[in-house]
Amino acid sequence: MAVHTFLRAEESLLIIHMVSEHASPLAALGGADAGGQNVHVAALATALGRRGHEVTVYTRRDGALAGRIALGPGVTVEHVAVGPSRPIPKDELLPYMSDFAGHLGRRWRTDRPDIVHGHFWMSGLAALAATRDLALPVVQTFHALGVVKRRHQAVMDTSPPERVRLEAQIARQVDLVIATCTDEVRELCALGVRRESVTVVPCGADLARFRPDGRAAPRGDRMRILSVGRLVPRKGVDTVIEAMAGVPGAECVIAGGPAPGELELDPEVRRLRRLAEAHGVADRVVLLGRVEHDDVPALIRSAEVVVTVPWYEPFGIVPVEAMACGRPVVASAVGGHLDTIVDEVTGLHVPPRDPVVLARVLRRLLADGRRRTALGRAAAEDAHSRYSWDRIAARTEALYERMIAPAAPRPAAAKGEGHDRRTSRPAGSGIAAV
Repeated sequence: MAVHTFLRAEESLLIIHMVSEHASPLAALGGADAGGQNVHVAALATALGRRGHEVTVYTRRDGALAGRIALGPGVTVEHVAVGPSRPIPKDELLPYMSDFAGHLGRRWRTDRPDIVHGHFWMSGLAALAATRDLALPVVQTFHALGVVKRRHQAVMDTSPPERVRLEAQIARQVDLVIATCTDEVRELCALGVRRESVTVVPCGADLARFRPDGRAAPRGDRMRILSVGRLVPRKGVDTVIEAMAGVPGAECVIAGGPAPGELELDPEVRRLRRLAEAHGVADRVVLLGRVEHDDVPALIRSAEVVVTVPWYEPFGIVPVEAMACGRPVVASAVGGHLDTIVDEVTGLHVPPRDPVVLARVLRRLLADGRRRTALGRAAAEDAHSRYSWDRIAARTEALYERMIAPAAPRPAAAKGEGHDRRTSRPAGSGIAAV
């Protein structure tokens, strides 16, 4: 463990360097690889900046943005020029991580942070390689685990084949894993990670904007069911559309995916529209395309209920945002939803990929205004008491301080792993020495 002395004074706050190789906090949301992680990194970094810390977020340059750009007070995004200067699917970025780690290592030798926080597994891989002889504490948030993705997507999983093995190594070699939900802790322990080296800090929501009072988006007379999120199969939007056949009279508004002017070109949009036609609900299903994040609170407030039924979900920020707006959430009983939504108290759980059960729950909820009001009120109270980004930042800050403290223990490498982070790199990682 790096030996640092932490003095609690205004002139001695933390220098925090985050690594988010594919999920830029400056990216427009709604694309295949732009979602909850982008929001998480941007909001956490900004909240830590408000607390007086100096935060730098390293992300790969994938377009017009370059160099160092201020995100907010105390927060800078640095674009790392590795690989082509264009968007690349995140599952194809592993070959560029050696150069990414090289950039980080050179920067940290001359601009040394107090702590490094990797976001996503490839960021953790690069962070470990870059710090191998720098004695810097490394904290890791995975945001999603390859073993879960492979379990649910099977042959559709486009992750590099070595992802699961490398994730397990990263989790055992960093100083602390910050999981976003308790289900993730269980998955990590099954990979051989020691329980005491994992702690849970959830994602948060912008509670100044996501609140029950405020403007609602225009709507017609039909009761509105809302789905917000990326248009990828694992998000379960097809389950919502199929369920609409059993919810007569209601409309389903789906926000997410490409920009509105590009909807006709998107294969997933075309698939979902064919599905709506096949189930006789095309006249009651509206695909809005990408909605600016600033417009999402009003859209949520326009709905009677928000539905999110992915096959699996590492955390799920949309349910928390909907709860904060005082809307009941119907969510699949998976991953982070098991933590954020208290079944029958702040929302309702349903099994994933089951449109029949989903339709029955929606019918009953739409027919019972008192129940919707009670669920929505409890949801708002819960969200505003537990999920502010300032609260999440304070908990994260406390963990950083613990990692920096001289007495903090370094996790032992697993037997046979052949790794000491101070002198080597994850075995078989393919990351060249920096």
